[in-house]
Amino acid sequence: MKKSGCRTMLHVYLIFFLSLLGTLLAAAILTFWLITVQKPDGTYARSDWPGKISENFKEQIIFIDDSPRVKQTGLELLKKNRIGIQILDASGLELFHYQKPVQAETSYSVASLLTLHRTGTTEKSDTSTFLGTLSHEGKEYSYILYFPVKLSKITMYLNGDHFTGGKSVILPITAVLFLIISISGILYGFRTAKAVKQLTISIREIASRRYLPVRGKGIFPDLYESLDTLYEEIRESDRLQAETDKTREEWIANITHDLKTPLSPVKGYAEILLESQHINEEQCRKYAGIMLKNAAYMETLIDDLKLTYQLTNGMVPMKPKEQNVVRFLKELVIDILNTPEFAHRTIHFEASFETIPYTFDRTLFTRAFRNLILNAFAHGEPDTEVTLSACVSDPVLRILISDNGKGISAQEAEQIFNRYYRGASTEQKPEGTGLGLAIAKDIVELHSGKISVCGSPGAGTTFYIDLPLR
Repeated sequence: MKKSGCRTMLHVYLIFFLSLLGTLLAAAILTFWLITVQKPDGTYARSDWPGKISENFKEQIIFIDDSPRVKQTGLELLKKNRIGIQILDASGLELFHYQKPVQAETSYSVASLLTLHRTGTTEKSDTSTFLGTLSHEGKEYSYILYFPVKLSKITMYLNGDHFTGGKSVILPITAVLFLIISISGILYGFRTAKAVKQLTISIREIASRRYLPVRGKGIFPDLYESLDTLYEEIRESDRLQAETDKTREEWIANITHDLKTPLSPVKGYAEILLESQHINEEQCRKYAGIMLKNAAYMETLIDDLKLTYQLTNGMVPMKPKEQNVVRFLKELVIDILNTPEFAHRTIHFEASFETIPYTFDRTLFTRAFRNLILNAFAHGEPDTEVTLSACVSDPVLRILISDNGKGISAQEAEQIFNRYYRGASTEQKPEGTGLGLAIAKDIVELHSGKISVCGSPGAGTTFYIDLPLR
């Protein structure tokens, strides 16, 4: 933990140091870029290079028969740096020139020379001009040098006393600023390292479920708010997981008992048939019927387990086909009522149209709606009636399955579609796997539909299935 904090502090300090170094480097590059100029030969020189040449170039000018000329060394300097020159008399008339620009005049007024000296350039020119003066035998002369670079002349007036004293203060001030920034970086690094350490501790406490929520703490309040939210979601997830595990354990115990219950008579009657020698044909048929009934019940349990696994893992083979859903529901009701077990039951059917085309998997729909209808019979009284209705509310096909049975509580309604949940409003354990309604919900959602339930104790229960027509 200590090493981690030190590394974090080092990283923060390094960021401060690199930021400062980058700023200084950028300032140095900008300064170099502003105070340097590229010479014709590709080398770089200070921006005052033309001024210094202009100031000292008077030494390269000589007079022959009172006519100004440039020494050979001066001509070589001009040629090497592609510098043009004009030498003027006191009235501004050109007396000598070499490599002068084409836009240069042959005579200048005093005003134009002052303008040229102040601006340092001529119109429509990429050259910079510098003026110098010299005298010979009591006569005044001036010369103009044309440099193949563009420079801006800036004049600054500074307090001489302050400037002289300030030079000795600049370095100490710079050092102090650097020290302040460095110390600030170290202190901030320590503070950040401490905050990161606390965050690390909080994350470990969340993992071990010992975290105490903190609202807006330290320099990372948003992170702590996120950690608080994360911990609450983890606790809720743990609670749901615990409930699911408990329900699953109870379901496993129940399903194990349900599998053993039909197995016992099958085994018992099989032993009777095997060992007894005085069983007539009628008794043999009776025992065989009981064995088949219990075997069918076991097969139903196994089929429910298999289908649940397939639905959970998206392994159900879908065979959708457009059919008349009204006719399908009528045939399903007839099949249920033709079963001897439900022959005395009552199922009402209503539909807004005789024909409602819909694309669905007939086998899966049969399983889903059969589970919903038989669920009403399983949890209701012997005289419980079921009403099945279908209507179209564009773009939704709504199917309702309602009964006048015992109804359900709000708590049961929240869990009724959960796997392994076996609802019971009485003390007697109902038959079934506890997977029927969960399977129905998965099949409806597999067809992009939604299913919900509404009811209250003593007022019956209604299931709403909404299926998109498009």
